[in-house]
Amino acid sequence: MIKEMSMWRNLFRENNVSTLNEATACGKIRYVVNLSETLHDHRYAEIANEIAARPGVKLVLIAGPSSSGKTTSSKRMAMHMRVNGLNPIIISLDDYFRNRADTPRDENGEYDFECLEALDVPFLNEQLEDLLQGRRVEIPKYDFATGFRKFVGQFLQLTDNDVLIMEGIHGLNPALTPQIDKEEKFQLYVSVLTPLSIDEKTRMSAADYRLLRRMVRDNQFRGMNAEETILRWPSVRFGEERYILPYKRLADAEFNSSLFYEIPMLKCYAEPLLQIIPKESPAYPDARRLLGLIRSVIAMTPADVRHIPPTSIIREFIGGSSFHY
Repeated sequence: MIKEMSMWRNLFRENNVSTLNEATACGKIRYVVNLSETLHDHRYAEIANEIAARPGVKLVLIAGPSSSGKTTSSKRMAMHMRVNGLNPIIISLDDYFRNRADTPRDENGEYDFECLEALDVPFLNEQLEDLLQGRRVEIPKYDFATGFRKFVGQFLQLTDNDVLIMEGIHGLNPALTPQIDKEEKFQLYVSVLTPLSIDEKTRMSAADYRLLRRMVRDNQFRGMNAEETILRWPSVRFGEERYILPYKRLADAEFNSSLFYEIPMLKCYAEPLLQIIPKESPAYPDARRLLGLIRSVIAMTPADVRHIPPTSIIREFIGGSSFHY
């Protein structure tokens, strides 16, 4: 991944804020957008080829930290797998949550939805085993409003070219699918390796990239302001360190979802959200730090943002995607 990122930086030559600002000011940012999206497509195709080259694979598990783009990656991977003659079927790991009353609690007495035990792992494996044996099963649907798993007549039975895709934070944890043979699984880790340097000595961290993504998405689609997102971020990071990062070494492949044009694009959305966080807020220091990181970046124009294709991974966070979430 590091070698790939070095190749990307050499290809773009816009590997710091100064050179990227030049591209934005000169009207060349759309070229950066097109090349970035082409690189993503190329990598998705490579991974799909790896999956197709392993005929025993019937389950693709996709994991990654918050706001890494797992959901869009599952949908993009499905498209490329179809090109390889496979019939991918996406099912949601969230539908296998335990009923709310059976959900474990953390040390503070709050429901712990992040731990593996929040999922009904035995039931999940029972259904996966039935599916891989060619048996017909009724897939559950979890109702987050009521906290109950229900069945709504969604039946599934796999045929020869069918491959299941499941996305979730525990996808790489061996304890999630202990009854499934390794030869039947392909595990993909979605990461965010930052391609852009602020200057010769300062590089924006991967966590800050993802925080800006999450902040924009939460505001757009989840009714949360930037202050709330920042204050929840330490808890999110704690869950990642505990439940995701220890297993990334087990992945068969890794996909870097960062984009070279991402920061000038996110600035359009994130800067106004950060500027209204009041001084008395505990989130204020982080807000000022993030504003300082993006201050020197020239933001993309609305017309340039509209040029981003509807299948882009960044559309998961800013809207306008052709995928249904």
